[in-house]
Amino acid sequence: MNLTALAAEATSESPGGLAGWAIGLMEALGGPGAGLAIAAENIFPPLPSEVILPLAGFTASQGDMSLVGALIWTTIGSLVGAIVLYYIGAMLGRERTIAIAKRLPLVKIQDIEKTEAWFLKHGVKAVFFGRMIPIFRSFISIPAGVEKMSMPTFILFTTLGSAIWNTIFVVAGYQLGENWHVVDEYAGVFSRAVVIIVLLALVTFVTLRILKNRRLKAQGIDPAAEENDPERTQIITADDSTQQIQRYRDN
Repeated sequence: MNLTALAAEATSESPGGLAGWAIGLMEALGGPGAGLAIAAENIFPPLPSEVILPLAGFTASQGDMSLVGALIWTTIGSLVGAIVLYYIGAMLGRERTIAIAKRLPLVKIQDIEKTEAWFLKHGVKAVFFGRMIPIFRSFISIPAGVEKMSMPTFILFTTLGSAIWNTIFVVAGYQLGENWHVVDEYAGVFSRAVVIIVLLALVTFVTLRILKNRRLKAQGIDPAAEENDPERTQIITADDSTQQIQRYRDN
C-alpha cells in the first residue's frame, strides 16, 4: 500500500521532510523502520516523536504492520536511542561535565552540586517521567550516564516511560487513521508550552544570579571569591545532599 499517497491525500499535499522520510522507512522496513526513526529522534531531538509516532499508528491502521508491532518497535527504538545517549554521558564523565559547566556564565559549583544531588535522589523518577516530556525525553539519558545509573534500572524505567508515551501517540494515530496529522497539531501546543516554561525558568535563573552578583559587588565582595569562600565550602560540604554524592562515589 502506498502510504505516501495516502498521507498526501489526507493532508492535501505530498509529505516531505521528516514525515516523508519516516513514511519511506516504514514503507521499506515496516516495524523496524518505525523503530529506526524513533531511535534517530532520541539521538537527534529536533526530530519530533510527535510526528513519527502518529505516523507509525497510521501505518499500522493501513495494515502495513500490526498495532502491537508498532508499539514494540517504537519502544525498542526509544530504548536504543536512550542507551546511545547514556553511553555518551558515561564517556563524558563527571569531571568533564563539571569542567564544561564551570565555563558557563553565571553557573557556580554549588549549582552543579545541587543538580547532581537532586539527580542522585530523584534519578529514577527523572528518567521515567522525563521520557514523557518533550525536549527532556532525549537529554535525561545523558545525566543518567554521567552518574553511572545502574543499567538494569535505566533500561527498566526508560522502557516504561517510553512505552507510555509511545502508546498514547501510536494509538492516537491508529484511531485517527488518515487524520493522524491532527495529533501533531495538539502535541505542538504542549511542546511549545514546555519550551516557554523552560525559557521562563532560564530567564528567572539568569536574572536572579545577575542581581545577586550586583548586590555582592555593591558590598565590595567578589562573586567568584564568595563562591570559593572556605566557610561557604564547609557549609556546602556538610550539606546532606553533598554527603549523599560522596557516599554514592564511595560505593
